[in-house]
Amino acid sequence: MQDASAQPEYEAYCVSGEEEDCGAGSGPCQAPGEVEEWQRRHTQETRHLRYRRSFADYAVLDRRAY
Repeated sequence: MQDASAQPEYEAYCVSGEEEDCGAGSGPCQAPGEVEEWQRRHTQETRHLRYRRSFADYAVLDRRAY
């Protein structure tokens, strides 16, 4: 189950580009809205529209499960 003592992380990378991905990244964020805001600003600056988004969290095993 998700470890409630650790914050999940959200992140996006710009994968727009003709020959290569742009590669710009939002860096780790604590909320999806922060990533969306970064994407909006990056799109305004570059006109790039394609992003790869990631979500990471920590999990702990419930001792009753084994």
